[in-house]
Amino acid sequence: MHHHLHHFFGRHHGGRGFGHFGKGFMDAGDLGGRAFGMGRKLASVDLQLLILGLLAEKPRHGYEIIKALDERSKGFYIPSPGMVYPALTYLEEIGHATVEVDGARKLYHITDAGKEHLDSNQSMVDALFAQFDRVGERMDRVRRALRAEETGDESAAEHERPGSKELLRARRDLKVALADKWDSPREEQQRIVEILKRAAAEILGK
Repeated sequence: MHHHLHHFFGRHHGGRGFGHFGKGFMDAGDLGGRAFGMGRKLASVDLQLLILGLLAEKPRHGYEIIKALDERSKGFYIPSPGMVYPALTYLEEIGHATVEVDGARKLYHITDAGKEHLDSNQSMVDALFAQFDRVGERMDRVRRALRAEETGDESAAEHERPGSKELLRARRDLKVALADKWDSPREEQQRIVEILKRAAAEILGK
């Protein structure tokens, strides 16, 4: 199981050499990008188990499943409808879920066979959700740090350090650029890592 999880969540490539805060920031971003720019790393069988885990709690519509996974992972794992609906259709076909037509929408229920399958794979479901919790907590810490940084008393900072407003803007622009690139291909991410390493060395005067 550990090998399986390692394959899904992958090694962290980004963020080394940026100091304690930089590492947390880059790693969380790297994971976020991998989770859904490269979401196919999450095997369809794992997505099916996560869906069954959610359906075991209560019947849900497809969009509620997407929302629940988003919320459980604090935005780290947001599966597309193009992944969730085929998984639901498959679960229905193999008898692990049933569909109740609810107006124009479909409400999915877990079946006894689905519960049995879930029970026999509960450790994997628990491990996946636990990983979501850990990554979600890290992302929360990063977001709090960023908010504290950006909502700090700019006027006081400006008074103490001339030019800090420009520095805040430049740093914010960098964050936006990085966020935009987190789901980019591995080669592009590596190119950005090299740029950031050079920038860090230059800033520090090394």
